[in-house]
Amino acid sequence: MSVTRVLVADDHPLYRDGLRTMLEATDDLVLAAEVQDGEEALAALAAHEVDVALLDVNMPGLNGIDTAARIAVESPEVAVLVLTMFADDASVFAALRAGARGYVLKDSSRDDLLRAIRAVARGEAIFSPSVATRVLDFFAHQHRPSIAPEDFPMLTTRERDVLHLIAQGRSNPQIAAQLGLSRKTTSNYVSAILTKLQVRDRAQAAERARHDHH
Repeated sequence: MSVTRVLVADDHPLYRDGLRTMLEATDDLVLAAEVQDGEEALAALAAHEVDVALLDVNMPGLNGIDTAARIAVESPEVAVLVLTMFADDASVFAALRAGARGYVLKDSSRDDLLRAIRAVARGEAIFSPSVATRVLDFFAHQHRPSIAPEDFPMLTTRERDVLHLIAQGRSNPQIAAQLGLSRKTTSNYVSAILTKLQVRDRAQAAERARHDHH
């Protein structure tokens, strides 16, 4: 069985202790390094083999978002999972733009956090349904012609086109007609987007995105 090597960067010793204990209890995850800020995280990445970097958003000195951006350039093979106490819109989009593959609340259950670590190690993207709904809401109220690649690095160009139309409230047949796709192909794209953004119900998410500001 392959082992996933995890770097933990958090300035709270008690939280680091909890993460260490959690990782030690698994067979497939191992703690590669444990640090308390972004500069130490970058140094640890240079010294150790790491597959997944768990970064707290709010760290002294180099914060989690800036550290994620540096890792994307200097160690692109490392999957970044951002940890935060609050799912505020600004840090969600900052994490996405910095290249993070996941955004997880620090009060998530042990199982949810382990699932997120394993998913980003496999190359998947992990965002809670509440975060995905914020994403749709953001684009539903941005009158922009398209979704920029840096907003969703985990989506393909065509998936971003489809997401843009979902956020505008278009149905699958309308999306198929507008983009010149078959209905089956459109359905496949929508399923892929929902999987990557961790949203269970396309209609419910789009509906909530359209009505949150009314």
